[in-house]
Amino acid sequence: MREIVARLVDGSDFLDFKRDYGAGTVCGYAAIDGFEVGILGNNGAIMPDGSTKAAQFIQLCDQAGMPLIFLQNTTGYMVGREAERTGAVKHGSKMIQAVANARVPKLTVIIGGSYGAGNYGMCGRGFDPRFIFSWPNARVAVMGGAQAAKVMEIITRAKFEKSGQGVNEPVLKQMSEAIERQLDRESTALYGSARLWDDGIIDPRDTRKVLSLCLAICAEGDERVLHPNTFGAARL
Repeated sequence: MREIVARLVDGSDFLDFKRDYGAGTVCGYAAIDGFEVGILGNNGAIMPDGSTKAAQFIQLCDQAGMPLIFLQNTTGYMVGREAERTGAVKHGSKMIQAVANARVPKLTVIIGGSYGAGNYGMCGRGFDPRFIFSWPNARVAVMGGAQAAKVMEIITRAKFEKSGQGVNEPVLKQMSEAIERQLDRESTALYGSARLWDDGIIDPRDTRKVLSLCLAICAEGDERVLHPNTFGAARL
């Protein structure tokens, strides 16, 4: 993630926020074409301590009036016994609450995988960023095709074993392969962009230029004072 950030920000100058705490979640301050921004990125799953770090970072940027840029590349929030014991739900909800309530402009670029609740925590379409773009290699889904197929295989196998019926292995394998193919097909950047899950697919080489333009648009929009009418609806 830092290799990508170095190619997006002015002078490759990036000030890390708590670099060694929740290291899988990258947070820091930088400037893009003169606009000061806070950047959040992922190097894999979002751990509980990464959620805490991200929540605090988002709140600090919001208090400073600093736009937020989310670079998504995550398999989602970490699950499992150990993650739950360390507060995955509690700390993950802090991050999502911070994203939902941040008042500053939020820009999102899906540069890799965007799976599960990680899509929400990293300001996916459901959290209404000002702009959201995808790289051609991006993937958006509840989970990967292979993982979903394995989960359904485990559930189906347990269901048949509980009822005392034998498992038809060829049929089970065929079902798993069908699920994997469907999810792999429906998680591509082209599939999502065609359904308006983002504002378009961009060339990775144009990411800095696109972010600079969007930051300028956001700054101009925030400067304009709106004067909505108060006449209500009238039959003329």
